[in-house]
Amino acid sequence: MSWRSLSLLTLLGLAGLSSSAAAQRTRQPSPAAARRAAEALTPTTMRDRIAVISDDSTRGRNTPSPELDKVATYIAAEFRRLGLQPAGDSGGFIQRYPIRCTRPDTGAFVELSGAGSTALWPVGRDVAAFQGQIRDGDATGPTVLFAGMPNDTADLFGGIELRNATLVAVIPAQDLQKGDQLTPHVMRALQRGASTWLVVTNLPAQVFAGMAGRSAQPSCNAGAPSNMAALTILGVRDSSAMAVLQAAGEDVAALLATPTTVVRALPGLTTHLRGTSQVTSEASAPNVVGILPGSDPALRAEHVVVMAHMDHLGVGRPVNGDSIFNGADDNASGTAAVLEIAQAFARLDARPRRSMIFLAVSGEEEGLWGSGWYVNHPAAPLAQTVADFDMDMISRGWRDSVSVIGLDFSTLGETIRRVGRENAALVAQPVIDHWPEQNFLYRSDHINFAQRGVPILYFLDGTPPDYHRVTDTVEKIDAEAAARIARLAFLTALDVANATARPVWDAASRQRIVTGGN
Repeated sequence: MSWRSLSLLTLLGLAGLSSSAAAQRTRQPSPAAARRAAEALTPTTMRDRIAVISDDSTRGRNTPSPELDKVATYIAAEFRRLGLQPAGDSGGFIQRYPIRCTRPDTGAFVELSGAGSTALWPVGRDVAAFQGQIRDGDATGPTVLFAGMPNDTADLFGGIELRNATLVAVIPAQDLQKGDQLTPHVMRALQRGASTWLVVTNLPAQVFAGMAGRSAQPSCNAGAPSNMAALTILGVRDSSAMAVLQAAGEDVAALLATPTTVVRALPGLTTHLRGTSQVTSEASAPNVVGILPGSDPALRAEHVVVMAHMDHLGVGRPVNGDSIFNGADDNASGTAAVLEIAQAFARLDARPRRSMIFLAVSGEEEGLWGSGWYVNHPAAPLAQTVADFDMDMISRGWRDSVSVIGLDFSTLGETIRRVGRENAALVAQPVIDHWPEQNFLYRSDHINFAQRGVPILYFLDGTPPDYHRVTDTVEKIDAEAAARIARLAFLTALDVANATARPVWDAASRQRIVTGGN
């Protein structure tokens, strides 16, 4: 009989039988094998890997640098040894992304006009680039006022049109160090199409002049920056902006002193930005990507990502004779965990049902560069990426617990709590974010996945006194704590990889993080 003569009902019935039979043939990892693999993930193996990655010879793994490439080569060799499939460029494990450094020309400026008044500020003299540079070309758009430091992440923009808008954020100098309070709102505005934040502040003239002068120096960006890195944040002094804002009916002095948050459209004001720049250098940097294919024909097209950033800050000014930012905790510890988790999966007596992606990215310290590139050039479609586990700074906290950001974002929270209870003797217990005021959600690579709709869990033990200092060395890590956290991530990732249903977002969290309230 020709297949064309089969009824639709028959085809559906046969497909169901075939899928059922395939599921029965798929042998899942046994609980005993999973426990043995977790137990083999030891403090000794974690410490050994952290020591290799953070050794003085890797010179702080700056992005880009030959030493970062050396670490990427080590990780790729380990992925190969463990039997992972290469998922980088040209059939290898390394995925490279471009880095371009540019310097603004003298013709770059910001102009604010309307209500019979105009202010034009040259970049490098009256305008300081706090982050990024004005993109080359001319851009004109509406202006939205933002003032006051928000105390929560509630949506402040309501129905205000933000497409191509510049947000004029009036922020007193003493609040410039509270950027974490602004981050959720910066991200929401970016998701809704805002192009620029223009910070009006009362920094002393000499301090601002120094910052503006540095704005004329080269700055670097990756070829596909993360959302946060794609945003331009500029600054002008309050004295420069006072007249044009006063003409629009805004009192700058009052806005600098306001105890409440003020957000409103300024329909009478238009912002015009002109960017002109010259390229000063071009380079590239590595990510490392390996895949363990799943065993279930119905689920192997779906993927679980386990990742960490392998870069750090490189070499700086000597402190007590030491100039190398070893980054043992930040983030040799997370990178070691990815390798140990990959090895734990390789030890299983059967492959998980879903496929696993093991990912080491770079450029996190520069603006989430590597993960920003990866989500635009993924090894598997992000729509088929069911979860992302990000390991970052896991060796300087507690042995019995670990802060996991994302517990309340999706059903991954239920899964990891259950896994923690069932394996209490082996793992650290997941607890809620201890430091919500620091907005760690937006400060590492998982945010690039979350904003693309991938449920995330971010494992973090906070920022110890040695954070971003040359004293972050292997001698200070707690390898037992790191191993217990890595075991928790391994067993949870295995559970997700074998589950019939994929994780599901909490509706409110998805609206806040993925859609920006839209």
